[in-house]
Parts: sequence; structure tokens; C-alpha cells
Amino acid sequence: MQPSSVTQEPGNVFSFVSKLSRFTIDSRFNTLNSDGYSSFLANYLYFDGYGGWVGEKKSKVVSSLSSSSRSASSIRKLFIEFNKSIRFHCERTPIGFASVQIGSGDNHGLKEDGAGVLEDVGLPLNGVESDNPKKVLILMSDTGGGHRASAEAIKAAFNEEYGDEYQVFVTDLWTDHTPWPFNQLPRSYSFLVKHGPLWKMTYYASAPRVVHQSNFAATSAFIAREVAKGLMKYQPDIIISVHPLMQHVPLRILRAKGLLKKIVFTTVVTDLSTCHPTWFHKLVTRCYCPTDEVAKRALKAGLQPSQIKVYGLPVRPSFIKPVRPKDELRKELGMDEDLPAVMLMGGGEGMGPIEATARALGNSLYDESLGEPIGQVLVICGRNKKLANRLLSINWKIPVQVKGFVTKMEECMGACDCIITKAGPGHYCRSYDPRTPHNSQ
Repeated sequence: MQPSSVTQEPGNVFSFVSKLSRFTIDSRFNTLNSDGYSSFLANYLYFDGYGGWVGEKKSKVVSSLSSSSRSASSIRKLFIEFNKSIRFHCERTPIGFASVQIGSGDNHGLKEDGAGVLEDVGLPLNGVESDNPKKVLILMSDTGGGHRASAEAIKAAFNEEYGDEYQVFVTDLWTDHTPWPFNQLPRSYSFLVKHGPLWKMTYYASAPRVVHQSNFAATSAFIAREVAKGLMKYQPDIIISVHPLMQHVPLRILRAKGLLKKIVFTTVVTDLSTCHPTWFHKLVTRCYCPTDEVAKRALKAGLQPSQIKVYGLPVRPSFIKPVRPKDELRKELGMDEDLPAVMLMGGGEGMGPIEATARALGNSLYDESLGEPIGQVLVICGRNKKLANRLLSINWKIPVQVKGFVTKMEECMGACDCIITKAGPGHYCRSYDPRTPHNSQ
């Protein structure tokens, strides 16, 4: 594969949204067959023994072990039972997407086309012939603040570029549409990031393809019905994933119901360089990468050059527009209007040595000889309420403003002269301004 075959586009969220919106014009656009399987029209999936799923109507198990081996026989029996469970769950999934109407019958107003694919009676699945607005579903998870920020950036761009032509929904798929304990993913993330060695072990242990594909396969047996109901609730024409755990299960469901050619599915990678292999799935229509380095990783993961576009990281349109005067912003935030200001933040979870850094700034920005502050600090604690309470209880010698989770980050940034933050891709891209110094913890 030649690197030059990967398309690189201007890093503008409006350009990205404009190109993405064109995918709904032709429901035949998605003709991928990159995983080597020729049919996507099965009613259910079976496990192939290597962590993969194959659309078939017969319970076939592929194994490299000898059939005469007792262990191979045991593994074969295990996979057969596993396939029966998957078939039970998938066949019972009441799924219908993309501008379809819900009826009172067992198929929810849909008919079966003879190949196991549910179709709407009288309406195209991609809604092109309908005057109703097209629907975009963005899948994210509140594991940190960056994924939601990217989702909201894409939603804002759709609204500004197309107005009422598109309805855009943002959902935390795992929290909103999976049962316990799967809906505890954000809490699990918060626990892991506070325990570095455990986080590192989880990250690298799940990186091999055979591991994470097997995990997703097993997970699908328990959550497929609920996830399908959640997707059907929105009836999307386009699905956009901005989280590495948001493509595998939905794509299995779409493939199981023969909807891969009817619904555009795209991934928007929100890591700038090193990224987990779960970001990449061969069945996506497009994979939007923020950098050439990520595009190379996508190619290495098996995606075709035609699936990969380099666009940069989405940021809300408000970050590229002029902000109000600094003194006005500072007054609104309760800050001193004249002192130089440092903004300190640790992401949506308030991670890292925020308190220690704030105390160090409090000492260094106070001039002992003059007996007065020479600077001030604005601390963004995100969802870390304990951190915020500790900082609020300190008797500071300099002006210090402590905020929790903020939604108008651009105004907080506009009020400050420099930023100290964790090495998160969203922070770099949203705060980038040649006039503003940055320091990463």
C-alpha cells in the first residue's frame, strides 16, 4: 500500500461534515468486503474460532485443531453452544433503521425480503426519497471529556452547515443502551485512570486483535438486543463513532441484519498518534484520521486506502471564532482583570497532579518581596468534585478560581494567557493558538 493513496483533506469540521452528508444520497455506496466474506445478509452470526464473525445460515465452526483431539472436540462443542446463544439473541432482535416507520406487527412495520433483511414497506431505508430530515447518530462514551467534545463538535457543524436538513443525536451507547454491568463503563474508566498500572495492563492486554474481537463477540451475546433497540430508537441514516468501543458491536448487529449497505457507518478517530487497535474496523464506510500517523495505523490494521481520510480532529465551531474581550471574560468568571492568568486543567475527569501543580503555582506567582500576587490561576476540575472541594478549602495567597465541568471551554481559554494541561489530543487542538503558550503535564 502506498501512503500517498490515503486521501488527505483540509482539517475543517465543516468540510468533514459536508463530505459525510453526501453518503446518504446513494444507499449503494457501501460495498465493502474487506474481511473476505462474500455475504452480509445472514439472519445471525456464528463464531469462527478465531474471534471473527461470519454471516452464514448454518452452524459451521472453523478450528485449526485436529478433530481427533479431545481438546479440539471440547472447544468445538463450546463454540457450537456459543453460536446457538448468538443466534438466539440476534434472531430475536427487533431491529429496523433509517427512516422506517414502526408498525404494530411483529416486524415493526417492516417486511422480510427473502434474504433475511428487514425492509420498510414503501419507504427507502436511507430515506433519500423522503422529505423528512436525514438522521445522524453519533456514538460516544463519557470516558473522559474528549469523546463527547468531538461528538458535540460534529453535531454543531451539522447544525450550522445544514440546519434542519439533518437531525443529529448524540448518545452514550454503553451507558444508555446496555444492561448492567456493561453500562458502568464510564465508572470503570474513572477507576482505571486513577490506577496507572491497572490502566496500562488493561490497555495492552486488550490490544491484540484475537483478544478484543473475542471479547466483543462474547459481549454481543449479552447486549445485542438492547443495543439494537437503542439504534432503532434513532432510525439513523448515518452512524458516526467517536470512541474505540463504539463500532464493533453495532457493526455486528448491522451485518447480522443485512444493513451495512443501507446505513453509512463512519469512525472519527480522536487520538493524534498512538491509538488502540479497537479504533479500526474493516467494515466501516470511512475512517477519518486526525494525522498521517493514525492513517498508517489504520492501513496496518487492514483498512483499505479508499476507506481512510485524513481530516484533523473535530473541534466545535465556537473554538475557531473570535471570543469576547479578555477583560469581559475575566469579569464574568470572577477573575482579576489585570493579572496574568494561568489555566490549569486535567481533562473531563480532573486527572493528574492538579492539586500539587496548583499549589506550586500559588507559591511561584506570589512575590514575597512585594507582598502581593503577580499572577492568578483558573483551575478546571472536570467531574472530580473531591479535587474541587480540596482546592476550594485552601487559603490561597493569589487569586484562584476553581471550576468543575465547564461547557464553554473556549471562554475559559480566552480569559487566560497560558495553559497547563494533560497530554490529551482534544486539549491540544481546542486550545491551539500561536499567541497562547502551552505546557503539558
